[in-house]
Amino acid sequence: MRHSPLRKLLVASAATLLSLSIAGSPTTAFAQKARPKPPAGKPVGKPAGGAPAGGGSQAIELDEEPHETGKAAPAKPGDSGPPPVAGQMTEQAAQAKRLFDGEKWADAALALSRVAKGETGDDEGNKQLAQYHLAIALYRLKFYQGAYGIFSEIADKPNHLKFNETLLWLAKLATDLPEPADIVERVGKYNDAQVEKFNNSNQRELYWQLNYLLGRYKYRNRQYEPALGLFSKVDRQSKYYIRSQFFSGISNVQLRKSVPAVQSFQRIVGAIDEGMEGLEDEDRMRDLAFLSMARTYYSASVRLDDQNAPTIDSSKLSAAVKYWNKVDVASEYWLDALFEESWAYFMAGDYAHALGNIHTIQSPYFPNSFYPEADILKAVIYFANCQYDDAETIVAKFQTKYQPIYNDLNKVLDRFKGDEADEPFYKFLKDVRDDKAGLTGPTKIIVKNALSDRQLLRHLQYVQVLDDESKRFTKAPPSFRESALGNDVKDALQLARDIAVRNAGQLARERYQRNLDELNEHLRDSAKILIDVTAAKRGQLESAIAGSQVTVKESERNIVKPDEEHVIWPFDGEYWRDELGFYRQTITSKCGR
Repeated sequence: MRHSPLRKLLVASAATLLSLSIAGSPTTAFAQKARPKPPAGKPVGKPAGGAPAGGGSQAIELDEEPHETGKAAPAKPGDSGPPPVAGQMTEQAAQAKRLFDGEKWADAALALSRVAKGETGDDEGNKQLAQYHLAIALYRLKFYQGAYGIFSEIADKPNHLKFNETLLWLAKLATDLPEPADIVERVGKYNDAQVEKFNNSNQRELYWQLNYLLGRYKYRNRQYEPALGLFSKVDRQSKYYIRSQFFSGISNVQLRKSVPAVQSFQRIVGAIDEGMEGLEDEDRMRDLAFLSMARTYYSASVRLDDQNAPTIDSSKLSAAVKYWNKVDVASEYWLDALFEESWAYFMAGDYAHALGNIHTIQSPYFPNSFYPEADILKAVIYFANCQYDDAETIVAKFQTKYQPIYNDLNKVLDRFKGDEADEPFYKFLKDVRDDKAGLTGPTKIIVKNALSDRQLLRHLQYVQVLDDESKRFTKAPPSFRESALGNDVKDALQLARDIAVRNAGQLARERYQRNLDELNEHLRDSAKILIDVTAAKRGQLESAIAGSQVTVKESERNIVKPDEEHVIWPFDGEYWRDELGFYRQTITSKCGR
C-alpha cells in the first residue's frame, strides 16, 4: 500500500494534517448508493466493510467519563499518631447520643454539634465520636452536602476514631451525590487493606463498590496498574461491574495494551447480552463498548517507522471497521462511528467507502451535526487523485462556510475573558441549554453541541442537587435552621454551590475553547491545501508527494461496481433514511501515471 507524506500526519491525528494537507468534499452528483441485493425487492443488512483504515484522534475520547486529575491533600498537623481515647462522656454528650440512638435526627444533630465543637468540655475522643454521629444525623436528614463536608474532614485524619467506618458512608454518599461532588477523591484517602475489611458475605456489594471507587482514584492519578488490580476485584454480579470493565479497558489503552483493553470491552458486551440487571441505558453502553473497541484496534493498527511513515496492520484495521459497523444506526454514537470509519477507509486507500460515509454524514437528516473535518478528508482524497479543481472548490466552500462561524464563535468567547469569567459562563451554559442565549444559525448549533456532553450535564445536575438541598433546608424547623449548626449547613451548601458553578463554568469554557481551536486548525489545514493545490497546478509539487499520489491503475479499486451481494442505484439528489450508511462514491485518478 502506498503511504503518502500526507498520511503520515493523519496517522498521528485525524485532526492534524501535515504541510501537504488538503481538504474537500465531493459534490453529491458523483455519489452513488451501493446496496445489498434484496431477496424480495427490499435491501436488507449492511455490506461487510472493505479494508479498514484509520483516522480520528488516536486517544479514546470518553465524554461520559473524562480523565480527571487530582491528588490527596497533605496531612494536617495532628493527623498522624495513635487515635485519641474516648473517656467518660459528659451528661450533655450522653444525652446527645440518646437522641441519636432514638433517631431524633434534628435534635441529635444540634446536641452533637455542641459536643463536637468542644462546648460541652468533652475529651478529644468523645468529640470525634460526636462529629461522626453528627455527620450521620445530617445524612439521615438528607442534608447530604453537610454530611459530606464532615465525613471529608474525618477522611483527612487517619488517626480519627471513626476513620475506617467513614469509608462506608462515603460509599453511600457516592450514590446520593453526582460525580462532580468528587467523592472519589475522599475514597482515595484509604488503601486496599482498609477496603478489604468489607470483603465479607454481608457487605459484598459495598466491597465491590469501594474497589471501583478506589480504582477510579488510582486511574485519575495515572496509577493504571493499581487501578486495574482494583477493578478486577469487582465481581460480575455487581452493578459496578460494567463500569469497572470500562475503566479497565481505557486503563489498558493508556498502558498501550490493546489485547486486554479489547477483552474488557468485550466483557461489557457479553454481560449486557446476558441480561445483567441494574444497568441504565444498556444499548448506549453496548455501543460505547463497540466504539471503544474500534478505536483501540485502530490505534494498534497504525505504527510509524523511523522515517515517520505509517505501517498498517490490515487485520487490526479490519477489526476496527468491524466494530464501528456494530454501532447501532439509532445510537447517539453512530455518526461518530461512521466518520471515524471513513478515516480508516482512507488509510486503506478505499476512497469509495470513505466518501460514501461522508456523504451520509452530510445528508439533510442530520442538520445539527458538526463534522468540518469531513470536508478536509474529502479534499485530501481529491488531491491524492490529482483532481485539483475539485479539491480547490471544496476548500473554497469550506472556508466560505466556516471562517464566519469561527469569527462569530470568537466574538461570543470574547465576552467571557478573565479569571472571574467561570460563573458568567455557567449562566451562559444554562442559557444555551434553555435556548435563551440569543444565538442563531450554525453558531447556535455548534455551541449547543460543544456544551452538551455528559460530563457537563453531571455538573449541572450537581448544582441542581445542591439547590434542591437548599430548598429542603428552608423547610427545616426554625430551631435547626437558625442555630449555629444550621448556619454551618447553610454555609457548606453555599460554598459547595459556588465551587460547583465555577467548576461547571470552567469546564464549559474549556469545551468551547477546544471546539474553537479544532475549527481553527481545520481552517489552517484548508489554507495549506490551497498552497499544495497551487503548487501541483504549476508543476512544482515535491517529488515525494507526487510519487505518492494514486495512479490510474490503483484507482480502479474505487470504481463502485455491483457484485453478488449488491446492486447500484445512482444518486439522484434525494436522500432516503434507509439508504444512510450504504452510499459509495466512485473516484478515479487524473494523475496521468
